[in-house]
Amino acid sequence: MTVDPFRLCLALGPVAIYLLLLGAINFSRRPFLVSGARDAAVLGLAVSGLVIVGPMELFLPIHAVLHFGSYVWLLSIALYAMGLVLFVLVSRPRLVVYNISSNELRPILADVVTRLDAEARWAGDGLLLPNLGVQLHLDNFAPMRNVSLISVGSRQSPLGWRQLEVALRAALGQVEVARNPRWLTLAGFGILLLTLLFLTIARDPQAVAEAMFDMIRW
Repeated sequence: MTVDPFRLCLALGPVAIYLLLLGAINFSRRPFLVSGARDAAVLGLAVSGLVIVGPMELFLPIHAVLHFGSYVWLLSIALYAMGLVLFVLVSRPRLVVYNISSNELRPILADVVTRLDAEARWAGDGLLLPNLGVQLHLDNFAPMRNVSLISVGSRQSPLGWRQLEVALRAALGQVEVARNPRWLTLAGFGILLLTLLFLTIARDPQAVAEAMFDMIRW
């Protein structure tokens, strides 16, 4: 079975870069804080190639192809981008802290919220900051050593979440942690995929170019 070289590069290229990015984050001795919106956007970009060569191409409307020609790809990609933006905008507030365990993060977070809101209250893994309009739950993903601060309830203050993000990022900037040993696995898979794609292109660049034009002209 022959694998289309262009589709292979398009599907696996963004995934490889995403794995390298995660490997670099986990190699660092500093925790890395990112908002849920940015985290979802980056993940959406990472799987965009798989979406294009998968469901997008599979369900490409024939009538649109006949009417718009190659421009149908631009329209389909724009539709995917708008869907991703819409998902990011309507998703619940969330913060993700990479490269730190829940036990390491909790005392840092406790100190931050005490300074932000004197009436902050804990209930297990739940946290309420009434003066900031923030209520959240700590979701720990131990295998990858990252913790998500996920909003609970519909009454959330975007300004309160922004204040929490800024204060927590400043506090984490002073913290040093051990490297996550899984950085090597993530980076290794990323390098392996990029090497595979590089060899695929170097072996026959003309075939990759022809496959690209064939796909666009489909």
